[in-house]
Amino acid sequence: MTARRWALRSLASAAILVVAVSAASAQAPATPAKVAAVVNGEVITTTEVEAVLKSRTPTATPLTELQRKQMQLEALSMLIDDLVMQQFLRQHAPKVDPVEASKRLAEMEEGLKKQGKTLADFYRETGQTEAQIRGNMLSMLQWAAYVKDKVSEADVKRYYDENKEFFDNVTVRASHIVLRVPATATPAERQAAASRLQALRQEIVAGRLDFAEAAKKNSQCPSAPNGGDIGYFPRKWVVEEPFARAAFALKVNEVSDVVQTDYGLHLIKATERKAGQPSDFSKIKDDVRDICIEEMRLTLVAQQRKASQIKVELQ
Repeated sequence: MTARRWALRSLASAAILVVAVSAASAQAPATPAKVAAVVNGEVITTTEVEAVLKSRTPTATPLTELQRKQMQLEALSMLIDDLVMQQFLRQHAPKVDPVEASKRLAEMEEGLKKQGKTLADFYRETGQTEAQIRGNMLSMLQWAAYVKDKVSEADVKRYYDENKEFFDNVTVRASHIVLRVPATATPAERQAAASRLQALRQEIVAGRLDFAEAAKKNSQCPSAPNGGDIGYFPRKWVVEEPFARAAFALKVNEVSDVVQTDYGLHLIKATERKAGQPSDFSKIKDDVRDICIEEMRLTLVAQQRKASQIKVELQ
């Protein structure tokens, strides 16, 4: 898969998220809904969470209670991301003329006509009202206005140079040994897990222990039975940034030091590397800019989450 397609897949997912969140917000509960979370004083309801879940493609087999709970938490996390972003834009982004949203709505209407559909069809299919669509468009326009003067041509070129492995479609195959460390873990518990991995690494590097066997016996991941193998992945968008950064810095068959991600603490072994194909910045400059801006948005969301007061009530 090319760098462009990896990027567009990620950006498309972000666009779907915006629609799903907007659709969830459009659902007016018939009865008072329970509070799922409170973000800086603003409430997200369980009705909104369920609306996001309903917008997803049904699974082939019924979900277990644990799987449904996990999906609820993922949907709530997306709603929290959307809300902290809205709150940021209200405070820091320039105001957008509502006329601009009307222009975009007219463009959408023309596009739908070519598909034999109307705006009414679109509202019905997505569970949104015209007001919700306009609000969503205003938010996107506001974000575009915010980043307009913050990403220069030099910034785009620097981003390309810093992430050339991604744009050249270089991929790495890796295996890992992970110990899950909850966010509530004490410093002592976190250090104990790190020490355990460091001891395993010493045995592996010394040749006294096979990495795959160590993964089978110690890794707390579904990949453990396969010796920790998680297959090939590109430099960005598929695994967490600390994991990708460490994996791409390794030579084939080299084992990393302990790496921390939101998932846990890892030892990573690079097992194969594919060189990809050199890219031409002049031909993909617009895509590079879009990807740079999307990463800027994700970074901003993460920063706002850390700075926000978030209380999760979902049980």
